[in-house]
Amino acid sequence: MIMMRPVLNMANNGDEIMVTQKSQKKSEMLVEELKERSSKALELARRTILAEETKCGRAQEALEYYTLHWNDYTHPGFFSIASEAVGADSDSVLPVQAAITMIAAAFDIHDDLIDESEAKHGVPTVFGKFGKDIALLLGDAFLIEGFTLLDQSIAELPLGKIRQVLETFKMALFELGNAHALELDLKVRGDVLPDAYMRALEMKASSIEADMRIGALVGGGTKEEIESLAELGRILGILATLREEFIDVFEAEELENRFHKECLPIPILCAMEDGEARRKIEKLLADQEITSKDVDKIVDIVFKSKSVIRLKKKMQKLVTQSFHLASKAGSNETSKLLQNLAESTLEDL
Repeated sequence: MIMMRPVLNMANNGDEIMVTQKSQKKSEMLVEELKERSSKALELARRTILAEETKCGRAQEALEYYTLHWNDYTHPGFFSIASEAVGADSDSVLPVQAAITMIAAAFDIHDDLIDESEAKHGVPTVFGKFGKDIALLLGDAFLIEGFTLLDQSIAELPLGKIRQVLETFKMALFELGNAHALELDLKVRGDVLPDAYMRALEMKASSIEADMRIGALVGGGTKEEIESLAELGRILGILATLREEFIDVFEAEELENRFHKECLPIPILCAMEDGEARRKIEKLLADQEITSKDVDKIVDIVFKSKSVIRLKKKMQKLVTQSFHLASKAGSNETSKLLQNLAESTLEDL
């Protein structure tokens, strides 16, 4: 699933990428905002899943491990913003927010299983620490628990609205599944073209669109508000996904895993459209172990690429579109927050 996080103090200064010691960045402050908005939902989700009886000691250990490191502030955070934008009280929609958080966790665990990701940002995944069987079962448990809580949470809504919530989930999860299936097909075929991979990334944004649509739905938004916030969610999802793709270029461990087991980040795929750049990047990636020096060289090639410059311009156009939609979302404070979230996806790129 999509996660919002800042680039690790990387700044683009002309043709050089250098580490800075700047004060807290906008993206870091916004992650803190999403964290605060997610805290109650994460706590409720933790209590709910941990209350279930687990007879297998290893499964219980894996559950406790995941909940200890559970830091998804994106999905519950965007849900919170959308529900607030239509005037909802945060506590009144908390159970739905917690349900979304658990369903997102299920897909997060299953994603790591599909991608064979043994660690993320230096922390072992459930798959990496406990193996594929436990990861599969734990993901299933989160999915079942999440939909059970969702069913209980929306039971008193009007029937038409219940159908809308469930249809939104169905459409989003099928689109997300199709995105991963497309990604798997691209990996099998080997030579991944940027346009094909971009389609998969845009489909993954369905999860943020669903977060904001459901937040507006259960929050009591008008049809116009719901549609505007859902459209904005799709754009923000695409921007957040593309930012993650750029961040992965900077991380040696993640880059090595993606080279061997996933598709390469789209900025690298774009840069490799140039034959000379492709030869240089493939030579660096072919090393037995990708080092920080290899990463520095790859970053230099990528950020000089005309295709990557065009990709960044595409992101800027999406930011501009999001500003128009955000201007219609709730209070001036909420609108400004959404605009800042969109703009922060370009920070340091």
